Amino acid sequence: MNTDDTANLVFEALAYAVAGQGDDAARHLITIGSQSDDNRMYGVCCAIAAAGEHMLCQLYGERAPRPEHGDMWVLKQLQPGAMDSDPPKAFAARFLVAYCNKDNQTTLALFAAALASEGDQYVDSVCALLVMVAGISRLAIDEKRGGQR
Repeated sequence: MNTDDTANLVFEALAYAVAGQGDDAARHLITIGSQSDDNRMYGVCCAIAAAGEHMLCQLYGERAPRPEHGDMWVLKQLQPGAMDSDPPKAFAARFLVAYCNKDNQTTLALFAAALASEGDQYVDSVCALLVMVAGISRLAIDEKRGGQR
């Protein structure tokens, strides 16, 4: 699979996830994962996070942090330790925030840690990133429509 094919499948997976068609989104992610090496999958995570960053900027508008001006996106847990019980969800949130902050070292470290994890945690982490970005995308779309569905 070449990079254009991968990009198209990532876009389609995200579109399916935003539309609430999880089975189709999963099918696309399985296709991508089965035909990609670790480097390409890191790029897939970055592409998903880029879509998340775009939608977060849409949601926050002029209030969005601008890392190029020293602003930073932050992750604040409303309940300390809340993400400890869900490592894939923690990966998704931390990866997205690091990506939005242009922190390549952290995104690489998070990806490497997920890749080295036990069992299905790596796959679950990539899926959690897609689900999180799909949720942010749905929220941004709803906000743009004025909260109407």
